[in-house]
Order: sequence, then structure tokens, then C-alpha cells
Amino acid sequence: MALLRSEEDHYPEPMVARSFSSGALWRVVILSLCFVGVAVAFSLMGETISPEMIVLFLGVLAVIGVFSLFALTAGLFRFAGSSEKRTLARAVVDSLPYGAVVTDRDGKIVYANAQYSELSRSVSKGVPVGVPRLFASQPEASEAVYRLSRAARDGRSIIEDIRISRGHTHALWYRVAVRALPDFEGATGKSVIWTVEDISRDREAQENFYVELQKAIDYLDHAPAGFFSANARGRIQYLNSTLADWLGYDLANFEAGQIDLGDIVHGDGAGLLMGGGQDGAVRTEVVDLDLVRSDGTNLPVRLLHRAARLAEGELGETRTLVLDRSRAVDGEEALMAAEVRFSRFFNNTPFAIAALDGEGKVVRTNAPFTRIFGVASGERGIEGLDIAGLIDGEGREKFATSLAEAKAHKAEIEPVDTTIPGDKPRNVRLFISGVEQGGDADEAAILYALDMTEQRQLEEQFAQGMKMQAVGQLAGGVAHDFNNVLTAIIGFSDLLLLKHKPSDPSFSDIMSIKQSANRAAGLVRQLLAFSRRQTLRPQVLDVPQHIDDLTVLLKRLIGEHVTLDVEHGRDVWPVRADLVQLEQVIINLAVNARDAMPEGGQITLRTRNVEEAEAAALDYRGMPAADYVLIEVADTGTGMPPEVMEKIFEPFFSTKELGKGTGLGLSMVYGIIKQTGGHIYPESELGKGTIFRLFLPRHIPVEKPEAAKAAAAPVKDLTGNERILIVEDEESVRMFSARALSATGYEVFEAGSGEEALEVIEEVNGELDLIISDVVMPEMDGPTLLTEVRKTYPDLKVIFVSGYAEESVRQGLADDTSVEFLPKPYTLDQINSKVKEVLSGGATQGS
Repeated sequence: MALLRSEEDHYPEPMVARSFSSGALWRVVILSLCFVGVAVAFSLMGETISPEMIVLFLGVLAVIGVFSLFALTAGLFRFAGSSEKRTLARAVVDSLPYGAVVTDRDGKIVYANAQYSELSRSVSKGVPVGVPRLFASQPEASEAVYRLSRAARDGRSIIEDIRISRGHTHALWYRVAVRALPDFEGATGKSVIWTVEDISRDREAQENFYVELQKAIDYLDHAPAGFFSANARGRIQYLNSTLADWLGYDLANFEAGQIDLGDIVHGDGAGLLMGGGQDGAVRTEVVDLDLVRSDGTNLPVRLLHRAARLAEGELGETRTLVLDRSRAVDGEEALMAAEVRFSRFFNNTPFAIAALDGEGKVVRTNAPFTRIFGVASGERGIEGLDIAGLIDGEGREKFATSLAEAKAHKAEIEPVDTTIPGDKPRNVRLFISGVEQGGDADEAAILYALDMTEQRQLEEQFAQGMKMQAVGQLAGGVAHDFNNVLTAIIGFSDLLLLKHKPSDPSFSDIMSIKQSANRAAGLVRQLLAFSRRQTLRPQVLDVPQHIDDLTVLLKRLIGEHVTLDVEHGRDVWPVRADLVQLEQVIINLAVNARDAMPEGGQITLRTRNVEEAEAAALDYRGMPAADYVLIEVADTGTGMPPEVMEKIFEPFFSTKELGKGTGLGLSMVYGIIKQTGGHIYPESELGKGTIFRLFLPRHIPVEKPEAAKAAAAPVKDLTGNERILIVEDEESVRMFSARALSATGYEVFEAGSGEEALEVIEEVNGELDLIISDVVMPEMDGPTLLTEVRKTYPDLKVIFVSGYAEESVRQGLADDTSVEFLPKPYTLDQINSKVKEVLSGGATQGS
């Protein structure tokens, strides 16, 4: 063979190694005995034959016998006999069209066919050699031969294609295989068969095929038209070079499935291309729409689009030819140009348009139809869809009536408001009109569908907002009036406690009244917070302690089917936050977690410290590295998908059914945490649950100087003799405040309104040390009274009392920072202490 020998090498035909049969062996033994008998006869006839002749003859016979035995044993020749028959295994090996040799596991040859002997003659000059030696002089084959030899020793099957170079343009290919054989005649142990096949011609044919295929791909890539193919999921599998250049994509970086059909097709056109017929027939459609270049600009094109559905209804891969319509072809008729422009406008409208047959099934439609009616995924074909089957049951009867009126060519047909059910139901308004005579025979009506989902949501949100505003105003008004009542109850309780000793039987009753009033005051604070009329009142909090205090209420809220676990870290740092608002945050998150577990589950509250280094490693967006106290609220509920997670903090967004949620809970949680200076981050996975992580800044107390400590110390002596005017429209509150201050020595004047207060000031010639005024009063409110007083008495000290937040009160005071504030409800000690601080000059703004 040309691989292993040069053209000038000539060797005799090799002898094929054969194994002895039992008959041939007996023939050799008999022949040897004949020679020995002749030798004995000559020795007995020694008297008639000279000794020299006998010795010579015996020597020749001995040499012949020894040589014959050696040759037969070595297999250099054999006795031919008509009784010897080839075995079936040898016949199979001999019939192979390529070289084959049988060896044992160590490579010793047992049998070789003629084709293999022809291959090995260039190496062994007639005697077959093993395959490893056959390729020993070819470095390119060394690795493959090594793997083949290992496989032969292990009794494994393996196939290797070996390439042998012959110059720069020519190469020879051989397919070498080895596999184990059962017992083979003549083999002393387990054997394997090696095959060597020249596959150079097949390889050359393959290479020619690939070259031609590459040329065909090159022709398609540089065709004057674009081409692409997409799979059933809308992922682009192929994009030719022409279309890639038009769209501005680098074809060298393109990978199948990397680009979505929606990335290159403008608007809702992707859903239109994922349609196809209902019957599985292959149709080529002409579609005029816009593609989107990588820079975001539009490319007007005409598509020759082919999409077919398989027998199971699944969409197969699409084939689409793209013609550039951005530049009109020379000589293009005006009618054709107008048709293209109309088709582009038709597919780029913001509403769905569909031609229907007499049964209300789709004949043809535009691109937005697929999005509005929820068939953009390609799971169902568009042509032949029954519109009645896409809308809810309530709207089907109205649609059937409108379709009948359209077929009767009525001029005015009432629109149909209906809903398209699905994972995300859509509200649509359907307009139906009849088709005049002269249109296509299969068209009976034209359907126009407007997506009203966002408008309906805005209407519902507006209605919900108006409802919440009304409820908030009502809650604020109720809380304000209730604060006046509580101020009187708490105040008069304090006055009664001054007259009763702890041993008095009435003392405990009065204390119960005061404690109940204080609990009611907490409820009022929550009402004010709900109505957004109470801002944060931060204080230093021990978070684990307050969460433990809250667990009793939480267990009642979440019910018996949900378990509550609380886990606290060691030495949790203090935080500065509004206790009531923080409790509202935790309650809101716990209730949401309960609603996410309708079949029951587990809520876990965790607290721990997060040091600055750990916070930096967390890499949460918008959270600077610092020391935080972490509060986690985790549940084992249904979880939320990513599209819901993006909107959970938006006002009015709710995943609950209409009427079961306002959509304000998490937005209020977000606002409270942000106002506190903290951060909130949710994590959720469908089917596994949700975790809300609240990061509150660590509070580090600041040591005050001794002088400041002394100034901040509680006032012990609450008595005084200054003149004070109390302005309050609620008589019970005014009466309690007057009695409380009079009892400590102050001279008190009273007024029931702002106008009456001005009269009192005029009567005493402004000889007052302090005015205590309510903020909300009829006729003239507190800020208006302050404005009038400042005109004549700019230095007069003023304390405003109100059930609303201090910040909301100060918004109406312009730049006047001299006014102090006392929140309702207040106790006897609180009003006396505040008055003493203001009159002694120890009060500061916002105290």
C-alpha cells in the first residue's frame, strides 16, 4: 500500500500464517518414522554398502527430518489435503472487503486475511505483522495506535480515524478498529480482531460536500435579501449576513438563540409571526411591518413569512425572507407603495384589528391582536381562532348579538366591554362593524379591540384613592375629637389621684380609668398615622424586647394554622425609631405573610447585628456600608414572581383580589423604613416563600456635657406665679388645664375661641407670660391667633397643643420658631412640666 512503501519497493507474496490440523500432524509423524526406518535398514546392510555412504545418507536424512519438523512447527508450510476444511470464523475473516488480522491480547498474530497481508508486505516482506508495527513509521498515528493497543489489551472495542499526510494538498485516511472475539481456532487465549480500511475516498467526498455547503451558506449570507429563522419559542436560530448588516448586529458574535424575535420586530409583530394556521398547513404570508435596528431605529420591510404547525399543534421553525422597503425600487408603482405604507400603519396601530367570518372566527389580523388577546406566545395559531372562545362568558352573548347586527349591516352597534381571562386578565372594548358588499367573500365583519386594562386600573385606583382619602379624613377628624376626650379623662384622673392615697379603695379604680385612657391614646396614634397626620417620633429602642412584646398580638393576627418563630442574635444594638410605626411595619409584613400561606405555614422573625464590613459585602443597591440592626420577616408561602417583585412597593399595587387589599400596605412600610433612615430589601421565590430584610441604622448614644445633663434633668419644682391664658374650644380640656395650672400657683385666664382670646388679652393689657392655645378651633384657629398676637406682643411665649403631629402644625407657622408644642392627650405632670420649662427658658424647639 502507498501509505507504508515506496513505489520502487518490490517484495514476494507473503505467506499467510496457518495453524495445524490434527490430520496434518499425524502425516508428519508417519513421514518422520519412514525416514527413520530407511536409516535403520541402511545400518543393517552395512556389509554390502560402504560405511562412508551409510554415514552420508544418514546425515542427509537427519538434516531433512530436523528441518521439516522445525518448519512445520514454525508454520512456514503445511501439508495440503482434500480433507482439510476452512473453519467458519476464517471464512468470515477472509470475506471482509478490507484488511483484518486476528491476534491475542498481547499482539501475537493468530490469523490474517489476504487483504491485510497485502497491506503488511511493505513492512514485513511477506510475513504479516501487527497493526502497531504497520503504522510505526507514521508519527501522526502514534496517539491513535496507542489508544487502540490499550483497548486491545483490555478487550474493549474502539474505532480511530488516522490521517497520514502526503504533501501539502493530499492526505490518506484509514479507519482502524479493534474489538474482542470469542474463542478463535488456533488462539491459545482470548483474541481480538483488528480491521484496517482505506476511507480516503469517503473523506474526500465529505470535504467536497462541506466545501459546497459552505459556498451555499456564503451565497445565502450575501444574498441581496435578508433571511432569518426562529424556533417555536421565538428565538432566532439563523440570521444571514445581509440582515445582520441591515440591523447593525455583528454576525461573528451571533449565537443561535441569543436574540429573541421581539428584539428585532417592532411592536407586536413578533406575536403575529408566531401564529400560523390551525390546520397545520404550510402557508407563505406577505407581511409589511418595521424591524428594529440595534440602535433603536426602524427599518420598514416586507416579509415573506412561512410558519407551519406540526401534527400535535406545536409550532415548527419559521422561515422568513426579508425585503428592504426603506428605499423604493425604481419604477415601483404608486399603488404598490401605498399598499406597503398602509400595511405598516395597519400593523403599528395601538389597537387590534381583525377580519372575522360569519361565525366570528379570525380570517386575518394585525400585530397588536396577538398581544391584546394573549396569543403572542405561539402556542396557538391565529388564523381560525374563535373570538367568543377568547373572552369571558358574560361578554360572549353581547359579542354574538353585535356580530349578528354587523352581518345585518346595521349602522350603529354598541361596543362590547368584556374581559380576556388568563394569568393576567385584560379588559377590552370591542367595536364591530359590518363589511360592505364587494369585500372578500370570507369576511363578514371587522373587529376593533381597545385594551382598556390600564384605564380600568387607573379608575379603580382613583376610586380607591378617593375612598382612602375620605377614610383618612374621617379617621383624622375622629382622632382629633377623641384626643380632646382622652385629655379630659386622663387629666381629671390625675386630679383625682392627687386627692386619693394608694390605700384608698377608689385609687385602683381611678388608675384603671387612666390606664384604659392611655390604651385608647395608643389607638388614636395609630388612626393619626393611618391618616398621615402623625409623623415619626423617634426614640431609642431595644428591638428584640419590643418584638417579644408584640408576639402575643401577632399570634392572634396570623391564626392557628400559621406558626410564629422568633430568633434573636446576641447583644443586638439599639436603634432610634418610632415605636408605633415600627410595630405597624412588622404587623403589616406578618399579615401579608399570613395571606401568602392559605394552607398554613411558618413565619420567622429574626434580629441580629450587621457590621459595616458585612454590609459592604452584601452589595445591596442604595445601602451604604455601615453598622445596621437587621430585622428579617420570612415565610414559607407561595412566593412572588420577578414581575410582581418589581412593583410591590408601588402605591395601589396589590396582588390580592379586588376589595381585599388597598395596595398601600407595603408602600407605607417602605416610606416608614426610609424615613427612619433604614433600607428594605425583599427576596422571593415561587413555591419557597418570601423574606423581607429591614436594615435599621445602629444608634450610638452621644455623651452630653455635665451642663447639658443638668439642664435636661427633670424639673422638680413645678410651681409658679406667672399669668397664663388658656385658649381651648373643648370645655372639658380647658377646665382640666386651668385647674392643673391653678393648683401649682399660676394665675390662669380662659378663652373658648381665638376672638375671645384677643378680648382677654386686651382686657389685661397684654400683661401675660404665656399663652397655651389649641391649634384647630372654630372661627379663628391657633396659627391665626398667633399672627394677631405677634403684631402687638412679639415676645410673648406660646405653647400649641394638638392631637396632630408637631411637624404638620409647624407648617402653618411660617418662620416662627419660638412656639413650643405639647401633644394631646397630655397628663397633669406633662402640662405642668412643659409650662415650667417654657417659662424658665429651658425648653427648645420640638421638645
